Amino acid sequence: MAFDSFRDFVNALDAAGELIRISQPVATELEITEIADREMKLPGGGKALLFEKPTVNGVVSPFPVAINTLGSHKRMAMSMGAESVDEVANELGALMKAKPPTSFKEAIKLLSLALDLRHAKPKTVKSGSCKDVIQKFDAPASSNSWPPAPDWQKGTNPNPPTLANLPILKCWPLDGGRFITLPCVVTRDPDTGERNLGMYRIQIYDDQTTGMHWQLQKVAARHGRRYYERGERMPVAIFIGGDPMFPFAATAPMPDGLDEFLLAGYLRKKSVELVKCETNDLEVPANADFVIEGYIDPTEPLRDEGPFGDHTGYYTLPEPYPVFHITAITHRKDAVYPATIVGIPPMEDFYIGGASVKLFLPIFKMNFPEIVDIALPAEGVVHKLVFVSI
Repeated sequence: MAFDSFRDFVNALDAAGELIRISQPVATELEITEIADREMKLPGGGKALLFEKPTVNGVVSPFPVAINTLGSHKRMAMSMGAESVDEVANELGALMKAKPPTSFKEAIKLLSLALDLRHAKPKTVKSGSCKDVIQKFDAPASSNSWPPAPDWQKGTNPNPPTLANLPILKCWPLDGGRFITLPCVVTRDPDTGERNLGMYRIQIYDDQTTGMHWQLQKVAARHGRRYYERGERMPVAIFIGGDPMFPFAATAPMPDGLDEFLLAGYLRKKSVELVKCETNDLEVPANADFVIEGYIDPTEPLRDEGPFGDHTGYYTLPEPYPVFHITAITHRKDAVYPATIVGIPPMEDFYIGGASVKLFLPIFKMNFPEIVDIALPAEGVVHKLVFVSI
């Protein structure tokens, strides 16, 4: 089933007895992580948590924080509107078997066709709830406040959204700062126009700049290299929330050039409606909870990002990455801020990675028929250890 907002998904979890609401104020700096870490390590992944009064520098945020929402096999299946992930995988496998491919390239084309059989491709709409409140920034603000500009704001929120007051988590004591941990990052190939949806952690530097941690092998990094070679500013959009299939699609092992929104539309049984950003030409889901728009300047030097408490239980050291400049932030009036944490397994990402393996296993088998099964054990921190049965 399709969820019109992340709040709708949270309400569905609540109705199914899969959610714990925490009404007391809890700090976004370290405290939410401590509580969520304990819950994630309970048998079966524990419950999803909704912090109704997260605090940022001691002030209660108007946006609740949801965490561990995909952190169990049941909740992962619920996000797909199914009884189990196996059910969805079997259906996709049946579509793929309609015409067995003779090569990997043909398999990719067949996958695209299979995803498009049930639902139309993503479609563009004029506006959406992600634009209930709009805040644009034409110039860097001071370190203490944003420049007053009420004509930039749509809606009635007296406290316009900024990186300073969103309930962004600082997860571990030695982290380099606060990090957006469940961002869906939209980029476009400047040569082909092909879109990519990926997930790369975002470190907050100040009110209007962040790090952009896309590693060299990532598709967005390849897009970035072309902008650097052309000497052109690179438009980037980050959205948070909306249908839970968006972050899943952003992390799924989709082949380069195949639109992740096509996978999201297939899984949610409804095509994804996209709306153009306010300050660039990229498109984001119209029902996203938050959208952060901006650019990367190829003439600007890289900046150290990190440290960051990683899957292994150790911190990754600071490394230079591009700087993302914010030009606008928009959000729903009833927005929920989804987050996750990275750390010693088992964590929420174990269930997300496991669902990806189940979903794409039929495709692997078509190209490598000797494969019986694949498993990513929690002890391998999702992507560093793979068991393959042949």
